[in-house]
Amino acid sequence: MHHVSSDEPSLPEAEARRLSQLRRTSLLDTAPDPAFDRLVALVADVFDVPVAVVSLVDADRVWFKASVGLTVREGPRDGAFCNLAIGGEGLFEVPDAADDPRFAGSAMVCATPGIRFYAGLPLRPVDGQAIGTLCILDTAPRRLSAREAARLDSFARQAEVLIRHHLATLKADSEHEALLRTIAREQALLNRAAVGIIRITSKGIIEQVNPFALQILGYAADELIGRNVRMIMPQRWAEHHDEYLDSYLKGRPPSVIGIGREAQALHRSGRTIPVHLAVSEVVTPGQEGVEFIGILSDLSELHHARGREQAQHRLLQVLHRGMTDFAALMSSDQLWLFLKQALRTLTESDYALIGEVVPVDGKPGLKIHAITDLSWNDDSRRLMERLSSGDMMLTNPDSMLGRVFAGGEVVMTNDLGRETRRTGFPHGHPPLLNYLGVPIIDQGQVIGMYAIANSRHEVDAELLAWLEPFTATCALLINLYRRINEQARFTRELEAAHARQAQASRAKTEFLSSMSHELRTPMNSIIGFSQLLLNNRRQPLPERQAGQVAQILKSGQHLLTLINDILDLSRIEAGGLAFSIEPVEVAAVVEESVGTVSALAGERGIEIRLPPPSASRPRVMADFTRSKQVLINFLSNAIKYNRVGGRVEVAWGNGDEGRLRVEVHDTGIGVPAERLGELFQPFNRIGAEHSVIEGAGVGLALTKQLVEKMSGRVGARSTEGQGSCFWFELPLAADEVSHRGPDDPVAGALAGGGGEAGRRRVLYVEDNPANQRLMSDIFEDLDDCALSLAHEAALGIELARAERPALILMDINLPGIDGYAALAILKADPATRDIPVVALSANAMPADVERGLAAGFADYLVKPLDFTRLHKVLAYHLGGATHA
Repeated sequence: MHHVSSDEPSLPEAEARRLSQLRRTSLLDTAPDPAFDRLVALVADVFDVPVAVVSLVDADRVWFKASVGLTVREGPRDGAFCNLAIGGEGLFEVPDAADDPRFAGSAMVCATPGIRFYAGLPLRPVDGQAIGTLCILDTAPRRLSAREAARLDSFARQAEVLIRHHLATLKADSEHEALLRTIAREQALLNRAAVGIIRITSKGIIEQVNPFALQILGYAADELIGRNVRMIMPQRWAEHHDEYLDSYLKGRPPSVIGIGREAQALHRSGRTIPVHLAVSEVVTPGQEGVEFIGILSDLSELHHARGREQAQHRLLQVLHRGMTDFAALMSSDQLWLFLKQALRTLTESDYALIGEVVPVDGKPGLKIHAITDLSWNDDSRRLMERLSSGDMMLTNPDSMLGRVFAGGEVVMTNDLGRETRRTGFPHGHPPLLNYLGVPIIDQGQVIGMYAIANSRHEVDAELLAWLEPFTATCALLINLYRRINEQARFTRELEAAHARQAQASRAKTEFLSSMSHELRTPMNSIIGFSQLLLNNRRQPLPERQAGQVAQILKSGQHLLTLINDILDLSRIEAGGLAFSIEPVEVAAVVEESVGTVSALAGERGIEIRLPPPSASRPRVMADFTRSKQVLINFLSNAIKYNRVGGRVEVAWGNGDEGRLRVEVHDTGIGVPAERLGELFQPFNRIGAEHSVIEGAGVGLALTKQLVEKMSGRVGARSTEGQGSCFWFELPLAADEVSHRGPDDPVAGALAGGGGEAGRRRVLYVEDNPANQRLMSDIFEDLDDCALSLAHEAALGIELARAERPALILMDINLPGIDGYAALAILKADPATRDIPVVALSANAMPADVERGLAAGFADYLVKPLDFTRLHKVLAYHLGGATHA
């Protein structure tokens, strides 16, 4: 492989890697380390020098990790001994700095401390990158003996060991912290989850149960673990549970696992609890058998609300509006109740509440998610129910609660009776002794609050600080609660979109059914009466008219075949078309197809030219009807999109990989180069939908499917305003392949003129039109090179197989198949594997170039394009200089 530019990294790149390695050690500007300090002290003592240093060479300074004899921690890099020491492989020694022109003028030499001698070794602890030195300095000239040099090298290696030990310690600390965080998160998820979580074996034995599940079921952990999960099920389900679990493991479709539904659980007291149950199967790698995790959400409050429907119909209407389509997330109510109870337990308080701040008429209001019942009569009980349901918002910013949720203030008092800023309590209100209200803040915004009252302890700053993790957890859960609501909204919109899509699909099916009926009815008459006329023995038709009616019948039958295939889109999309693959004469297909479209050509004055008669009549392995359908489509398009009095030429000859290619050339309007890739897309007429030319835009898409089903290929090339060439290739019959060669008369039917003879072709695969124009302009000045363009990799691969260019220039970031995938396809194809492919990309980092060359690109050019570099690459790969 040839690469014009040097493979050696430039000095700035090497320095960047060195500095990157230095940063990864995390040693710069760190506190003194006794291990390093002891090392330099030992070095100074062993070599009897006043100064010994472990230095780190930064971008513009030399920083001293440890030193003896220096009072500063760093110095400038420019002119420093260590700056030169890191550039070598071994000992860097300056016997007498006063006589060395590199250092004679240095302040360290000319002034205090008057350094005359320096010896240092580069430190390369990781990947061979020199990040600093171990060095000794003296105020008198000297030279190290070989033994001293070896000893200094040993100390340098010890310094590298200390650096590697430092790195290993950092990594171990990081991994340990990550492990602790993971354990803490998993434990918090299990213990603080606002749903019941139960893990069972494939035999139904309970292995783990979280606190919330114990709270729902009324058990202690040791009463459940090791027992069969049947014990928490009502009898009618418990007696069949083992049978159900066994049949599921044998392949029976699930009714709960992976689905979720409402069910009932059995409380320790014997009462049943309505729950939402979701069960997931868990397969642990390396562990025999499977486990199941059940998620229990207590629906007691929902069922209780349903039971009170008649007695409190008006209130339940309000509650129902707040819970529309919310049944699946009612576990959120249990979440807030759990946190409220946890807050009471943690602070040993009689009362607690947790609420979320929501906007009310542009001002903050408090929606209470959970609150301890403070009611003392019917009126207060109804008020509490409205607060608990979220139907009533609190908006007074001057109350004890309002100062928290509206003002963001922490409110605490140990004598609420003497608090002058509180509102009065009505007669019968339970006494409140102390009070703590804490805002829940996220990114500087109050999003909720919680409060406690009648704590067994004084409320103070220490309690507030102790509750900070709880406050942070509440902020996280409120954000999660909001995201769940947003997800529910998105799900509803998605379901609506799916419903609209289903309706559109039904409409399409109804349309196709209707169209099938409307088209088949007249076709039935056309074909039927044609057959009657031809088979009428009493009044036989004259020969000329019989031929005309036979043509009508043939065309009608072919049109009926097209109608059957096109209208039955579901069958086409499912690949259900029937094919009869057998040896087919291409000439026969061409003759019948031309006969079918000749009348259409005559109407428009289009001349259809065929190859001269030849004794050679090649055969392909194909379905005769489908092949004719393909060719008729190409011919019809060539006529419809041609100019009046234009020309259509049909030719065939050898294709790639034992195939025969059939081409249809026209002198029509052509297709813009940037839209060639859209030609074979269904219902895409490339702008012709606004013209008077009839068509539905399915012909070419159907043609492509038909050809590919017959193990063939289709393609097209076009020049806008001059005409197009559509082609398809089909496998040659077995007895044809061995008899065809480059000199076969059929093979010459596709040979072009000599306009580009002797010019070496270069293929440029690039999706950006501006870049295409630039490259076209460049090649306009190259007399001995011809340029082909492809706007996507798939088209480029086809052109490479068809044209066999001398060189391919390939963009990397292409739509669909990128440059790397295209390169792999080209290298895997025997027809293109020897064509050199040069990358041309805006990905210009050294790593990008290295990756491209390693992938197999023959060279790598970067954008903006260097013309001189391009010409060198062309000259190298095309075998000589390119001439303008």
